[in-house]
Amino acid sequence: MRFRRKNDRLRAEVATSSLNDIMFMLLLFFLIVSTMVNPSVIKLTLPKSTSSEQTVAKKMITVSVDKNLNYAVDDKPVAFPDLESVLSQKLANTNEPTIVLRVDNLLTIQDMVDVIDIGTKLHAKMVLSTQAKK
Repeated sequence: MRFRRKNDRLRAEVATSSLNDIMFMLLLFFLIVSTMVNPSVIKLTLPKSTSSEQTVAKKMITVSVDKNLNYAVDDKPVAFPDLESVLSQKLANTNEPTIVLRVDNLLTIQDMVDVIDIGTKLHAKMVLSTQAKK
């Protein structure tokens, strides 16, 4: 006796036609979401130097903050509550007020942002001083 199957052509298959639609929708979703993400960024003016440019002497005020939260304006110690008034007096007669910010790397970002907020209130350009890697 010979047993036969009714359909010899039956094979296990996976339908992948809808997989293309799913992948396309996921791609669109991630593209739209990634363009909508706008992180709040603090814009800093970083110093640039090339040998062909001429340097113009500008009056820059240096604000230093050490790891113990001791503030200094042009190497003179200042208490944080007095920092805004001292900076406004120093920036009073300058055309393009510029503040060079020197912050210890052990401090939190909030400590740096507090000083940047004061500079923003005084409409001064803020330059963050960094140390070159060796």
